[in-house]
Amino acid sequence: MSEQRPVILERGERARLFPVLSETSKEGRATSILLACIVSVHEFSDLLLSSLGRRIGSRARIDCYTEVVFKRGNEDGGLRPDGLIHVQIGTRSWTALVESKIGSAPLDAAQVEAYLRLAKVNEIDAVITVSNQFATQPTHHPVALPAKALGRVKLYHWSWMYLLTQADLLLTTEAVSDADQHLILHEFKRFLTHPSTGVAGFTAMPAAWTELVQTAVAGGQIHTRSDQVTEVLRAWHSELRDLTLILSRQLAVSATIKLSRAEAKDLDLRLRNDAKELAESQTLKAEIVVPGAAAPLDLYADLRGRTISLSMRLRAPEDRKGTKARVNWLLRQLPELTDDYYLRLHWPGRGGCTQHALGQVEDLAERAQMERPDSIPHSFEVCLVKPTAGRFAQRKNFILDLEALVPTFYKAIGENLKAWQAPAPRVRQGRDEAEDVSPEALSDETAKAPEPSAEPPPEGSVMNAPRESGPNDPST
Repeated sequence: MSEQRPVILERGERARLFPVLSETSKEGRATSILLACIVSVHEFSDLLLSSLGRRIGSRARIDCYTEVVFKRGNEDGGLRPDGLIHVQIGTRSWTALVESKIGSAPLDAAQVEAYLRLAKVNEIDAVITVSNQFATQPTHHPVALPAKALGRVKLYHWSWMYLLTQADLLLTTEAVSDADQHLILHEFKRFLTHPSTGVAGFTAMPAAWTELVQTAVAGGQIHTRSDQVTEVLRAWHSELRDLTLILSRQLAVSATIKLSRAEAKDLDLRLRNDAKELAESQTLKAEIVVPGAAAPLDLYADLRGRTISLSMRLRAPEDRKGTKARVNWLLRQLPELTDDYYLRLHWPGRGGCTQHALGQVEDLAERAQMERPDSIPHSFEVCLVKPTAGRFAQRKNFILDLEALVPTFYKAIGENLKAWQAPAPRVRQGRDEAEDVSPEALSDETAKAPEPSAEPPPEGSVMNAPRESGPNDPST
């Protein structure tokens, strides 16, 4: 392996799987091992860099360095990023600074801004931060920075839990074909899961959470632009990310939060939309998408009611013509449930929905049919509604309850529900062979058909309806 460093570096060591560093240098050790795995395990580097919009193929060469010092922009020697990623594809290259924090150490806004300036001076494409803080996706950074700080340099973020989840998914799905690379990634997972490494999930809402819940319970007004709301929403987004990572590790697929295309590009827009929803309904909402599930999981945290709710909504089977048959179709998919679970039937028109406890399924289909005998439900919603009383406003217990309820709901409901699908079209009687639908056969069929009625259409039918005149109508 060539030891030639990128020309922008004055000093830098190649990232090592077994770094020789002091016991106190936890960040340096973790960064070196991470970067060495990016170099060594192709599937891992491909997955991580793809999350930043960087597609790499077999021709790409990846080199990673630690303890880097740059020739320009650091005259006082005070800026020491934890690492550098250098990707070379033919004559094109892409580079990124890496700054890591471990344990409870948060990213510092001033330091991130300084690294963005350092990257700009050295014509580096991106800055990647790694910490126990969460971001819904790599482009949504957990540290709020002014727009002018970015310029042309891209800013990305990976949480350690995200990196652990990606490694676990690759191992669980047997996606790493090379035995040596599989072993390296397995050891990386083992390293991250050891308590001494300091990798942690999201554990508590901020102090503003308790105050905001108390305001909602008392009927007070929630102001969309308050610092309190922004702090709570950032924490909520972090917890949602942790929830999807937990589900991903449990299910061996990548669960995600559904965002509009505009919100995915603009974190501030997502914050504004969620702040407006929170102010109007006193509720935090999210839509969790699990690949292969019958429907998204809709999550609601009602501040005023201090209730956590989860639901999945399915279209009713259109080949079942009555309410009883449609409800029984759904009930056959469900296990035995407690009274915390409900079935909501959505009806045509403005009648809204009706609700039944799923802990009392005896004669449920019959009762559903009797409550609206002249109507048939078009969709069903299976819900878990959990009042948590005083625990809701408690910063840690709210998170504990969420992380218990979401997997519980998915195991009871999500993995059992199957979406209705219209049956495949069937061959019509008498048209089993190709010659049955030949022009000659169709001609004979037409000749045998009864003549259409010559009587005028009934009064008020579409054919007798008055024609509206328009600007191109010759009668106008």
